[in-house]
Amino acid sequence: MKRIVLLSVVASTMIMAGGDITPVEPVVETHAAVAPSTFGIFNNIHAKGEIRPRYEFVDASDNGKGDANALTNRLTLGVGADLLQIDGLSVYLEATNVSGSGDYWSLSNDDIAQKPLYQVVADPDQTRISQAYIDYKFGDTLIRAGRQGVNLDNQRFIGTVNWRQMPQTYDAAAIINNSIENLNLLGAYVWQVNTIFDDNTVKPVGDNFKTDTVLLHAAYTFMPELTLTGYGYLVEDIHDTWGIAATGKINAGPGKLSYRAEYATQVDPSFGSHGGADANYYNIEGTYNMSGFLLGARYEVLEAGNGGNPAFSTPLATLHGQNGWADMFLGTPADGLVDANGMIGYKSKGFGLAKVVYHDFSSDNGSTDYGTEVDALYKNKIPGVKGLSGMLKAAWYNADAFSVDTTKFWVMLDYKF
Repeated sequence: MKRIVLLSVVASTMIMAGGDITPVEPVVETHAAVAPSTFGIFNNIHAKGEIRPRYEFVDASDNGKGDANALTNRLTLGVGADLLQIDGLSVYLEATNVSGSGDYWSLSNDDIAQKPLYQVVADPDQTRISQAYIDYKFGDTLIRAGRQGVNLDNQRFIGTVNWRQMPQTYDAAAIINNSIENLNLLGAYVWQVNTIFDDNTVKPVGDNFKTDTVLLHAAYTFMPELTLTGYGYLVEDIHDTWGIAATGKINAGPGKLSYRAEYATQVDPSFGSHGGADANYYNIEGTYNMSGFLLGARYEVLEAGNGGNPAFSTPLATLHGQNGWADMFLGTPADGLVDANGMIGYKSKGFGLAKVVYHDFSSDNGSTDYGTEVDALYKNKIPGVKGLSGMLKAAWYNADAFSVDTTKFWVMLDYKF
């Protein structure tokens, strides 16, 4: 099951940093059966669901707006089944509803009256079919077609933006092959990206946009200490991104060091008549784990563009998890972005995960100080209720030459069934 899912930008799968292609949540094998089908069309019917209420507070008073106090909820229901009694053929359908209340602006024209009054919490009320795809698996190959959500590697380039209540998904067709030991190959064509926004958002993109995008990904694991990953993400009218990453885990004294070293470059797009790019990306990071105690560091550079081109950008990424949880750098500034950060934490069964991250942000061009940020998180399973977990999370951004001081705080429950 480790290699049946993924894809490139659609479905619910993830290529882990180690190079494996694995399903995030196998929807047709791991959930309790609803009922045996009495028809020949569907068999082995399975269902899953999620309820995720969250309180979000935002204070950025220097921009003249009042604090946001938002209580939002995600409700997801999905069902999967084997199809037509054909070996390897299955189908999955999922719907997601997002609803909220409180004082905030969701970036939707439906609550445009809140825009001048309150800070943004980008979770508009909406309901949609969030996933709907058909799988056909034969041997070591999977073909998937339809609407799906995909997370590649660390989601720096391709992700589902799962932190927001409505995930980002992709309408795509993909082929994944693992017939050569330790080698994972993936190719996908995406014709539509379904964003986190609703169909009445004030953002130019709206709830979806058509595209001719090709995703290519290959990962080979030489040993636990080294996996090499090469990728090409060709996004119509924006840019082509080509990159290579080395990842692995190394025994180091009493603990283990996990690392990632990566380089990517962006050039003019192969598809479409718009867009232009000439910028590079560098990232090196490591986390040392000794009996659950965590110590990490990361240095990431998104270069300013050469020849008047835009700075290096990752428009399909899960951006919330990259450059600070205050979400100040969802778009790369024109002079580029350098993020030097360090992390301390502790993780163990029963205790859960606690960590604090410190970011120092500056420009690539001119080394302008943008500001600093402190992020803190604690999450754990809640005993007594299977599938229930909780999270406390906060971000404090201290502005220098970019934006304004911003504080955000979250309290969240997540129940999966």
